[in-house]
Amino acid sequence: MYALVTGASRGIGKSITETLLREGTAVIGTARGSAFPDELASHQNFEGLHIDLADLEQLRERLKPIFERDQSPGILINNAGISEHSDFSDSDISWLKNWDRTMHINLRSPALLSKWALNGWKREGSGGILINIASRAAYRGDTQEYASYAASKGGMVAFTKSIARDFGRDDIYAYTIAPGFINTDMAREAVDIYGEEYLTEGTAFDEITSPEEVGELVAFLASGKVPHMTGGTFHINGGSYML
Repeated sequence: MYALVTGASRGIGKSITETLLREGTAVIGTARGSAFPDELASHQNFEGLHIDLADLEQLRERLKPIFERDQSPGILINNAGISEHSDFSDSDISWLKNWDRTMHINLRSPALLSKWALNGWKREGSGGILINIASRAAYRGDTQEYASYAASKGGMVAFTKSIARDFGRDDIYAYTIAPGFINTDMAREAVDIYGEEYLTEGTAFDEITSPEEVGELVAFLASGKVPHMTGGTFHINGGSYML
């Protein structure tokens, strides 16, 4: 079994990929513009693809055929996403541009990849594991500047639950992970806007979560050991949001 991981070149996606490779799972990783780090690019069980997930034609031409192979990826991890600032005081055109771009990358593309994966798994009768990386913002919201991000991740949670409800008898399991601030470039951008203390406010720790913790959680879910947790959302946010 091998995995496809979107946004694999840095941050959470890089840690997910490194963890899976370390545990013996081959990985196809995607990235939009960033070069893959040497430790991934040189790994014999890693294949890197440069793809813009906002470009539907690229998805159809380069990723859809992967799920049409005789043996498609048994694990799909939709990790790639964007979080871009957009104020409600912006012009309608500017605000909607941000909204549409966010939904395309954070929700439409993962949904389409999931559709292709599901069709492949059902065709093969092999089962499969879908892991979608959402966000704490899907549950508690975000600031108004990042409302589109929160909305896209909320949609991802509902989408994943729908898959879990319908495909369990096909041995297809779907999980969501909802991180809070993770120590990545995206978090550093929040520091530039809101300040360092904003990231740890309301958490049980003096530091934010490492991407390696997320990688370990993904590897556990990808192991297939917890099928009856399908549909579950796993919160990893330093205690800043608890259900």
